[in-house]
Amino acid sequence: MIVGYLAPIAFSLASIGSAIGGGIVVGKTIESVARQPELQGRLTGLMFLGIAFTEALAFVAIAVGFIPFTSPGA
Repeated sequence: MIVGYLAPIAFSLASIGSAIGGGIVVGKTIESVARQPELQGRLTGLMFLGIAFTEALAFVAIAVGFIPFTSPGA
């Protein structure tokens, strides 16, 4: 019974974690471009790759929330 109440918590934590991770990736990319502007094109591509991996982890966490778990005693 308690497992049904954990899915919304998992969704919210996945969303919060993904947003924090994406913000860190973008912030570090801005710092890097400010330090070396000639690498902007390469850093932008790497930034989008990092954001994609971060979002993929959030999607996996959300998908796990839909797996029907049974209680050990059932």
